[in-house]
Amino acid sequence: MYKIVLAASLILASTLSFGSEADSQKATKELQLFSQVLEKVRGSYVDVPSDNQLQENSIEDLLDNLDPYSSYLDKDEYKQLQGKTSGNAGGLGIDISINKEIVQVVTTLDDSPARLAGILSGDQIIDINYQTIEGMDLKQVTAELRGKQGSEIILGIARPGQSERIEFTLERELAPKSSVRSQMLEKGIGYIRIAVFQAETSEEFKSAIRQLQADSPLQGLVLDLRNNPGGLMPISVEVADTLIDQGLLLYTEGRLPDANKQYYATYGDLTNGAPIAVLINGGSASASEIVAGALQDQERATIIGTQSYGKGSVQSVMPLGDGRAIKLTTAHYLTPSGRFIHGQGIEPDIIVESSSPEAGSNDNQITQAVLSLKQS
Repeated sequence: MYKIVLAASLILASTLSFGSEADSQKATKELQLFSQVLEKVRGSYVDVPSDNQLQENSIEDLLDNLDPYSSYLDKDEYKQLQGKTSGNAGGLGIDISINKEIVQVVTTLDDSPARLAGILSGDQIIDINYQTIEGMDLKQVTAELRGKQGSEIILGIARPGQSERIEFTLERELAPKSSVRSQMLEKGIGYIRIAVFQAETSEEFKSAIRQLQADSPLQGLVLDLRNNPGGLMPISVEVADTLIDQGLLLYTEGRLPDANKQYYATYGDLTNGAPIAVLINGGSASASEIVAGALQDQERATIIGTQSYGKGSVQSVMPLGDGRAIKLTTAHYLTPSGRFIHGQGIEPDIIVESSSPEAGSNDNQITQAVLSLKQS
């Protein structure tokens, strides 16, 4: 209990240091109310509560109420984020967000159980294994979606425009190790798909370009970032740098001095100036928007598709020293021209709605990208 009050006292001390006298008085009253509620819970709740659990719940609620992307990481979650898990946990390849207690699918990953089953961006998860998820936070829903590799899970989905619940039975699988795939669409026109920005993505991307150039120089490149939920921001900057010879790629703005940074391209364009078309849609978020925004502002590529998701915030992972950590939004990023992406997204240069491709052919957005490259 004293640990909880100590944590609250530290918050108060911070407020007293940086706030006005009126703010300090208000903070003191709020701390007294906080302590009073905790005492009543500890003394009168029907079951004897764990002080450690009360402490963790207080921290979780504090962070969860800031924005959808700040969160508390217990020891297992922090290990998982660092890639230190045993590797037997499976998933669905689904990226979700929670807004006003609505669990929405941001996107699904390439060749994942969710994508293959037909789950779409914008779908809303309403129950898992026939159990409602009402009242769950993002961490709880994510934990329910994960499980032993090969195990089955049943999702109840509400789809905008449809009145009836849709049911999907999925089998959990390990995430694919490679995030990049490539091919030649036709002579001189290469295609690279980045599903997510992982630690190895930048090197895989460079290797893919070299393979496409093995026989002859590229005359054009289609970079597919559709349904790419993001990932590691530094890796997305490296990918953009691979295609841009010079100039600003991105800058971030936050309250702390080290949150205000500028990222510039280094000399060299691996495609030697070949025209580029970038594909985006409503499932393109965060790091994929960084790449699209940099290439668009530097007039290095034509952006094709539909408006992106609009996640322009930067999360920093802050270890707590005991195997736990917090993930906190510490900055927003802006494109080279100063566009604020958060909540707005990237507007394509050429808007092309998606349509189902005919068997054995490219979809209409890829077709438009190839046409655009030929006209460059």
